[in-house]
Amino acid sequence: MYKKIAILLFIFSSIPIDLYADDKRVGLGIGNPEAKVIIKVFSSLTCPHCAHFHEKIYKNLKKEFIDTGKVRFEHHGFPLDLAALNAEKILRCVKNNDKSFQFLSEIYKKQNKWAVGSDINKINESLKKIGLNFNLDSAKIDSCLKDENTQDKILNERIQAQKKYKITSTPTIYINEKKYEGKHDYKKFKKMVIKNL
Repeated sequence: MYKKIAILLFIFSSIPIDLYADDKRVGLGIGNPEAKVIIKVFSSLTCPHCAHFHEKIYKNLKKEFIDTGKVRFEHHGFPLDLAALNAEKILRCVKNNDKSFQFLSEIYKKQNKWAVGSDINKINESLKKIGLNFNLDSAKIDSCLKDENTQDKILNERIQAQKKYKITSTPTIYINEKKYEGKHDYKKFKKMVIKNL
């Protein structure tokens, strides 16, 4: 599973396209595109720390800053394994932004149920069960999982993010292009957001 990802990443690391020259095309965003504060979260959907950050920070942030137009929040896929890559592919099949973030929250909430074991077929079936609640049928999910163009885009974005943001672990968080190094605690995170408003 990891070998396949490593091979694909090696192939795409030589592609000279700078996707991050136009950040609006990259990642999944919610909130005012013209917001004064843009938060970028580079995460792998199988990463427990990413799930913890999303659970502890995103929900409060949405109510207080995203829904009020003060903050734009962006999820940037940075899959560390095949299971995370497949979950990311299904996430991108959910076309509505609000629904996409609801799906993202559900993926993180149920992470300890689907992201277990080494049998990718069982993992895919568990992901399908989640996807069925988000207007995706089984055939559509299968199609998404086999979509090489989406896979190439995700892996290409990962390579470009690695080059630009020097990511060494997930989640890596940037607030207005400045790396957030603090704890995943909402009160501390909120202080940094307010500083940038």
